[in-house]
Amino acid sequence: MPSKKEKNGCGCASIPFSLIIVLLGVGYWGFTHLDNLGIDKFVSDNISRFLPNNQPNNQQPTTPTLTPAPTPPLPVANSPLPPVSPTETPTSNPQVSPSPVTAKSSPSPQTPWEKKEIRGIYLSRYQATNNASEQMIRERVRSYRAQGINTIIHGVWGNGCTMYNSEVLQQTFGFKSCPNQFQSQWLDWLIDEAHKQGMQVHAYFEKGIKIDKNSPIFDLAISKRWVVPGVDRTYADIEHYVLDVEIPEVANLFKKISVEFVQKYPTIDAVQWDDYLGYHADLPGKVDRTTHLTNFVQQMRADIKKANPTVSFDLCHHNPYWGKRYFAADWTNWNVDRVFIQIYNDDNFKEELDYAENYAGVAISDQQLYRLKELVNNPKIKSVLLFPSSGKPEETAASIKKFTSMSN
Repeated sequence: MPSKKEKNGCGCASIPFSLIIVLLGVGYWGFTHLDNLGIDKFVSDNISRFLPNNQPNNQQPTTPTLTPAPTPPLPVANSPLPPVSPTETPTSNPQVSPSPVTAKSSPSPQTPWEKKEIRGIYLSRYQATNNASEQMIRERVRSYRAQGINTIIHGVWGNGCTMYNSEVLQQTFGFKSCPNQFQSQWLDWLIDEAHKQGMQVHAYFEKGIKIDKNSPIFDLAISKRWVVPGVDRTYADIEHYVLDVEIPEVANLFKKISVEFVQKYPTIDAVQWDDYLGYHADLPGKVDRTTHLTNFVQQMRADIKKANPTVSFDLCHHNPYWGKRYFAADWTNWNVDRVFIQIYNDDNFKEELDYAENYAGVAISDQQLYRLKELVNNPKIKSVLLFPSSGKPEETAASIKKFTSMSN
């Protein structure tokens, strides 16, 4: 007899196909409903976590909400882009907003010169003549910035006229500006470029209330008796005539000019007057004009602040004793914002420096650049203004590093 052979497989071939389908369907239903049947209680956690609809604490699944990244602000024209930290990498996940990049603070100044609050250089109103181009003015600003200067003090008024087109002058005298050749936008370009470079512009009202025979308003001022009697010979090389601010017409002219200027150039950082805002003691008659001058300046400053509250009203004058004693300029009662003490007389440098330490800073000429080392190393001197008596501010600026590099 032939030997009996073992059957291979499970014998599924003998089970009807329809029954197999029924069993599979029942099995699938039971598997997907284990949680309702309570069978999952007998299944280990390692297995049950793979079962469908098995959420912790019986919570329903939530659909993640896509939160769009905030739209970054539009960049300001000509503003530098904020620095990116080297540890930050861009993200490609639209659901995650990258951490905002915070601009790093500027490094601390490395030299005593750079630590001064104001490092200014004066430019005469004549520096804007000969139709200086926009490119020339902007390049000039950048060159001063490269020399460590952060403030340009530029003449905008002098000898009875403005270095901008003035409606006040037009209405009062029939002409709109000084006769010098300049482009009407020169001051706009200067302020704009300076602010781009992180610098300030201070408008200098040079010559103050004094005029000479070359002034376009000289004949009118004499005929109307707008000047005080006598000739001001504070400086031997030129004769000045001093406009009398006690006369309402004269006082109103300066007030209107001042208000017009700070409204016409609302982003100007400061206006500055000098020692020509005063009456020399040697004028004939020995009249004390101190009170009238104080009242005039206080009112002019108030009008400026009302027209443009952000502008600083500054003064570059003699020390308070000399100012009041010899120029009727009791400026400690003028309510000025900042005062820079002039130390053009090198013989009294030490004494003048004692005054300057108590105010906003000091003003020196280009003949005193050798004093820079002493000034920048003096922590009590908060600011230094340079006034090139040679009329060559570019040369003065180029000499700054020569003297400040020796400071330590």
